[in-house]
Amino acid sequence: MSRTKGGTVTHRRHKKVLDAAKGYYGNRSRNFRTATQAVDKANQYATRDRKARKRQFRALWIQRINAAVRAFDETMTYSRFINGLALAGIEVDRKVLADLAIHEPDAFGAIVQQARAAL
Repeated sequence: MSRTKGGTVTHRRHKKVLDAAKGYYGNRSRNFRTATQAVDKANQYATRDRKARKRQFRALWIQRINAAVRAFDETMTYSRFINGLALAGIEVDRKVLADLAIHEPDAFGAIVQQARAAL
């Protein structure tokens, strides 16, 4: 029986890593060893930043809501607005509130009035 060599499996594995490293600078896209390190590190960053993106967007929405609430009512802050929404029984998440504040200011103003009335 002839012996089996692992060349095709190794070649496929190397090609997969080098394809993932396409566009990297210098030998990071050409050498398998360096490309492996670069791709592994890139995957670590990608995994970490998928979580960070959610935090960053929530912070952005809160800033937008805060600015819009203060534009409608100078005395109301973000935290008092959220408290007023809870007391009024309005369950709208921050993403939708921020979108309303930008694209539908009249509707957002009505929500602010209801939150103020609940306080």
